[in-house]
Amino acid sequence: MASVMLNSVNCNAGRAVKFDYLALKPLKVHQNFHCVRPHSVKIAPRMLRIRAAEMQHDEPIKKTGMSDEECEAAVVAGDIPEAPPVPPKPAAPAGTPAVSSLPLSRRPRRNRRSPAQRAAFQETTLSPANLVYPLFIHEGEEDTPIGAMPGCYRLGWRHGLVEEVAKARDVGVNSIVLFPKVPDALKTSTGDEAYNENGIVPRTIRLLKDKYPDLVIYTDVALDPYSSDGHDGIVREDGVIMNDETVHQLCKQAVAQARAGADVVSPSDMMDGRVGAIRTALDAEGFQHVSIMSYTAKYASSFYGPFREALDSNPRFGDKKTYQMNPANYREALVETREDESEGADILLVKPGLPYLDIIRLLRDNSPLPIAAYQVSGEYSMIKAGGVMKMIDEEKVMMESLTCLRRAGADIILTYFALQAGRCLSGEKR
Repeated sequence: MASVMLNSVNCNAGRAVKFDYLALKPLKVHQNFHCVRPHSVKIAPRMLRIRAAEMQHDEPIKKTGMSDEECEAAVVAGDIPEAPPVPPKPAAPAGTPAVSSLPLSRRPRRNRRSPAQRAAFQETTLSPANLVYPLFIHEGEEDTPIGAMPGCYRLGWRHGLVEEVAKARDVGVNSIVLFPKVPDALKTSTGDEAYNENGIVPRTIRLLKDKYPDLVIYTDVALDPYSSDGHDGIVREDGVIMNDETVHQLCKQAVAQARAGADVVSPSDMMDGRVGAIRTALDAEGFQHVSIMSYTAKYASSFYGPFREALDSNPRFGDKKTYQMNPANYREALVETREDESEGADILLVKPGLPYLDIIRLLRDNSPLPIAAYQVSGEYSMIKAGGVMKMIDEEKVMMESLTCLRRAGADIILTYFALQAGRCLSGEKR
């Protein structure tokens, strides 16, 4: 039985009484009530104590219309509205041993008791603004599925690409990076098509900037999509990748992309000295505002296979171990970091992502610059395959993996999951 205090219009017998309930839950009220008058209070409204038989849970609690002073006076007089009782302690299952509480001064689980507390103390957050969407483009009109990357396509640069960018922007992903599938007939040993100002990448940049002026466009600066050898640099006849001659070509490529409207050029080639040379070339052409995201720690990884299928850019011979980093090396990433910082890089990138969380943290702890992580094609495809085979919950693993990259220290993440993750983060149903 609950008791509540009510403000009375008139308690005289035979007169109608109008009252509202003052309780945490609405009540069904018996007709028996009596008047009470608070004592030793200057403001002494006439009160009703109502004995409630039942509590109703489906109606809003109504106000009594009492002033703050009247409510305070009632409490001072001892007429205190009742609140629900303290809930009983849940019973342990049968057979639970009776033990004394452990003498712990700190119990970290206290901060994990409820969803609200877990959210309040969450150290790492992820939003669509942290995501950069890698998109493959080609000269065709139709979107071509990439077998090794379920859900990814070579997008027609005039149609499918524009539609995909619109979808991403709708869920808050407003940064993309472009990777071209170049016709074999345009590939050469020196990759001259890379700096053709009417090539597929500059054309695409101009188209996107015309339609979405505020879209942040990253570009890839490397020769492998344009090279008949499939390497990131010019190959000498003995198989050696030529460093300085390649950097000369990369500077022309970066300037062509900046002239088309790129916001960030991203040398992924791993040639020595290319960041400083590109910065000098951009500044000389009046592109001081264009940023450089350097692939600072790009490892010679086995996780790149699906990407190379997407662009048909596998090396014609050998591997890329003379310019990409040894996966066994840790300290070497600091050497690359210091060089890129001194040469004028604006963002430092680690590739791959999840298998190299220690390298992301190493750069985060040793550089004030923004850190990017690339969740590469092999990482994406494994999660997709596991989801298709029902071995994992694809969506949960996707979100966990992205959060882990952020926790390690990445400010932005290049990921093929950008659109899918953006939809999850924005609450949109697929």
